[in-house]
Amino acid sequence: MSEAEGYPGVGRVLVIIPTYNEADNVRLITDRVRKATPAVDILVADDNSPDGTGAIADELAEADDHIFVLHRAGKEGLGAAYKAGFAWGKDKGYDAVVEMDADGSHAPEELPNLLDALKDHDVVLGTRYIPGGSVHNWPMRRLLLSRGGNIYIRMALGMPFKDATGGYRAYRIGVLDKIDVGTIASTGYSFQVEMAWRSYRQGFRMVEVPITFTEREIGVSKMSGNIFKEQLLRVTVWGVQARKESLSNLVGRKPR
Repeated sequence: MSEAEGYPGVGRVLVIIPTYNEADNVRLITDRVRKATPAVDILVADDNSPDGTGAIADELAEADDHIFVLHRAGKEGLGAAYKAGFAWGKDKGYDAVVEMDADGSHAPEELPNLLDALKDHDVVLGTRYIPGGSVHNWPMRRLLLSRGGNIYIRMALGMPFKDATGGYRAYRIGVLDKIDVGTIASTGYSFQVEMAWRSYRQGFRMVEVPITFTEREIGVSKMSGNIFKEQLLRVTVWGVQARKESLSNLVGRKPR
């Protein structure tokens, strides 16, 4: 298969990289993606970064016909940026989309592992907490919050995944329509949990592959305590709703 036809066994792949004040990182991350997987395209979804990230991305797009830029009006959250990127990718006829952070915490060199797994699955979750996965340069408090949060998610929602909060993942484009991604209300990091939750409930073929997560060295992390609290609150609501639905279905069954 030629490079123009996309990634073997998957098709045309769009890597969506949301940015806000990532002027020091956007050149580095796009260069690494292009070297690791020359057959994929990149969409930089910039939220009108005041540090000039969007202008740098435009320069990169002018020099490389595999790089595109989506300029957004302002900072509306990670979920909104991804939804805009998904819509762009669907409109352009891509077969699969990938979520990736701009700060280098997701290694582009591991992208082929996700795409190879996508050949036989609909959703691939890059996972820090299975054998082969790891986290580098996180303080113990943040690691415990992340691992504890994922344990709570598994208990509340009944999903088997070890890392439902990770942001390095790949979806076949048809999944986005089936889960009605446009109606997802989450805008912060809980967006990732809701995407996985809806995909799981729809019965898609999902798999986790190990990744190495490395905390950013340049720029400022967007994570905050409020984001974490939003995530846990939403998970609790989804879990309660799911149990009510299950109970209602059980009560509604007529005895034979």
